[in-house]
Amino acid sequence: MTPHSPGTSTGTDTGTGAHRVEVVPGTQHVTVTIDGRVVAESRRPLLLFETGLPVRYYLPPQDVDLSLFEPTDTHTTCPFKGEAAYWTYRGAEGGGGPRPDVVWAYPDPLDTVAEIKDHLSFYDTVADISVKETD
Repeated sequence: MTPHSPGTSTGTDTGTGAHRVEVVPGTQHVTVTIDGRVVAESRRPLLLFETGLPVRYYLPPQDVDLSLFEPTDTHTTCPFKGEAAYWTYRGAEGGGGPRPDVVWAYPDPLDTVAEIKDHLSFYDTVADISVKETD
């Protein structure tokens, strides 16, 4: 991981070395589509770098069309970020069906990653996430 500033960086010993999580404000243009439909578009993502995982783009809720999603009862816990809540994509009328738990957020993240509170991130195995650098 390359150093970035400003951002949050934490180091936690996982038994195999330090596990790092870093949150960096971005200026990239991020567009998220599911089944060909744009569901989110942002020029103010938060980039989350975590040991062993690809970069994740966390988008402000104002940049996501939340009318296309419904909250689920699914919750998972990450020892480095906290408890995540999930939403299901409802699917387009006459198009693809629902996509369960395709987006998640941390309503009350750990203090070390407080910036991601209520920002949403999408599974890139279901959603197409396009990232373009801006000038």
